[in-house]
Amino acid sequence: MSSDLTANNLSMPKAVETRDALARPLHDLRISLLDRCNFRCPYCMPETEFHADFEFLKKSQCLTHTEILKVVRVATKLGVSKIRLTGGEPLLDKKLPGLVATLAEIPGIDDLALTTNAMLLAPVAQTLADAGLHRVTISLDSLDERIFKTMSGGRGDLKRVLAGVDAAAHTGLTPVKINVVVQRGVNDHTIVDLLDYFRGSGHIVRLIEFMDVGNRNGWKMDQVVPSKELLTTIQAHWPLRPVDKNYPGEVARRYEYVDGEGEIGFISSVTEPFCGSCSRARLSADGVLYTCLFATHGTDLREPIRNGASDDELTDILSRIWLQRADRYSELRQPDVAEAHALRKIEMYRMGG
Repeated sequence: MSSDLTANNLSMPKAVETRDALARPLHDLRISLLDRCNFRCPYCMPETEFHADFEFLKKSQCLTHTEILKVVRVATKLGVSKIRLTGGEPLLDKKLPGLVATLAEIPGIDDLALTTNAMLLAPVAQTLADAGLHRVTISLDSLDERIFKTMSGGRGDLKRVLAGVDAAAHTGLTPVKINVVVQRGVNDHTIVDLLDYFRGSGHIVRLIEFMDVGNRNGWKMDQVVPSKELLTTIQAHWPLRPVDKNYPGEVARRYEYVDGEGEIGFISSVTEPFCGSCSRARLSADGVLYTCLFATHGTDLREPIRNGASDDELTDILSRIWLQRADRYSELRQPDVAEAHALRKIEMYRMGG
């Protein structure tokens, strides 16, 4: 068996590392499978706008799994080794396990992950693990029932989400990462309780500064709780020490509890931007490639794919997009004029987080 694997590896063409205008490599591809979600989080898809009559993408407008796989196979030749499936809510895609199984067979993919709100995760966790999914990241902003309900737009069931967390751990989709968007005056006072709940579980809680993504979250700087402030608050309960990055381009600053009860991370895009090491591209459900979470425009890949573009032609398109990339929105962000910028940005639910 090992000799077969060695022979296969020797025959695989080596990926060519592609670097952008600021010398950042293309290593990560985030793929939004659909623009629909079963939550209505106010900072992403508020119910007032995404109501029963809202027109989401038609099935024909979304990339098929075959088209997604074509993009991934090309991207791995340019250096992509990490794939993350997002949405909307990716578990609304009933054919997800089949896509995962095929992605898992593509040479060069070292990390295959899924971001979900976990409401639908428990019944399918084992199927996804068996298909080849490596791990999951779960969005969970509070363990306070009332605040959780508010931050999920009245649609979340906390018990089902926690059951999804447990199922992920039980089926080996680990380490489970818990992403928490922290908003001042909304859920910041519940963070210590959430950390206490997950301490010692092996799960990694990551505290994310509230960001000015898209146009609909009404972002203002005074809603941001700086990571340094959170760190000080947490240190008053449990001593922490910094930990080295797992890999180049990792966005979270890692800390571990001195008493050995686990790890937490801080994602500080607002107060401590990390654009200089960003290696991520994002593919929207309708086939547009974006090179920044705060992008104002992207490049349509669906049209050339449906017009019969060969792998070589698609490779050329992707390569040119990345070579010309010079995005560094967070480093250039000016909080006093952020509202003017917001009107031009692509929504997070469309491109994936």
